[in-house]
Amino acid sequence: MDRLQSMRTFAKVVEQGSFAGAAKALEMSNAVVTRLVADLEEHLGTRLLNRTTRRLSLTESGHAYLERVVQILQEIDDAEAIASAQSTRPSGLLRIYSHHGFGLQQLPRLLPAYAERHPDVTLDVTVSDRTVDLVEDRIDIGIFIDIQKFDASMIARQLGVSQLLLCASPDYVRRKGAPETLEDISRHACLNFSYEQLRHTWPVRDSDGTVVNVPIHSKLISNNGDLLRHCAIAGMGIVIRPSFTAEEDLAAGRLVRLLPGQNLGQVSVVMVYPSRRLLSAKVRSFVDFITAQFPRPEIDPWLAS
Repeated sequence: MDRLQSMRTFAKVVEQGSFAGAAKALEMSNAVVTRLVADLEEHLGTRLLNRTTRRLSLTESGHAYLERVVQILQEIDDAEAIASAQSTRPSGLLRIYSHHGFGLQQLPRLLPAYAERHPDVTLDVTVSDRTVDLVEDRIDIGIFIDIQKFDASMIARQLGVSQLLLCASPDYVRRKGAPETLEDISRHACLNFSYEQLRHTWPVRDSDGTVVNVPIHSKLISNNGDLLRHCAIAGMGIVIRPSFTAEEDLAAGRLVRLLPGQNLGQVSVVMVYPSRRLLSAKVRSFVDFITAQFPRPEIDPWLAS
């Protein structure tokens, strides 16, 4: 920083034509201005100014150095102006990561409203179930569910809790009937995530809160929730869906909820970003926008609606 100050002082001395003029313009003492220029010359190992009692003039090295210093200082001023503008007006590229199911089912209704409010922001959205490192992958904001791993040192804001729902299509229920008890699930075709711990049993809480591991018959196993959803809608079997991915299908009648009195558990939806300090305007605007959409993070906003 001292070197930058010395460069600015040197340029101002040349511009004003005297140390006294530069000192007045920079609101410094003559002694400080003289010392800064002397320190710069000592650092460079060359004289930049010829000094007489009546006038100053640039040496040959001073001419060459001044030309580059003026360019460098202008670039620094431009960069600071850009950064300052971006700290007050949301603009530029905003990189977002979202859990696959949340991204496909919820972001299409959220992003258009944000984009309309902030037309100078370009959204770059990655939707995936893979583990991401926000810093390493240069992502500004991530939306995770709590079974995913993310850096615990980052800022995390819960958006809501999503109930896990047992669902099937109306056609499946007409053909196979609806389970009336937990034990009935064992007699149905189940569409299942390919997690080893879920392949043979589904953990369900009964009315007194006890976890019951219900034996199941997996008709389809997949690592992709969207495939399971489409197959459930097509009447292939029973599926477990978090409420944020089942909301529209239930409202439209493509799926019906089974055993609504049973608690299959829940997952939290969390917005994560690296730091509260010195957030850019684009990140702050998105954090504030999403937070406002979920004013009660302790409830299930998708089931409540």
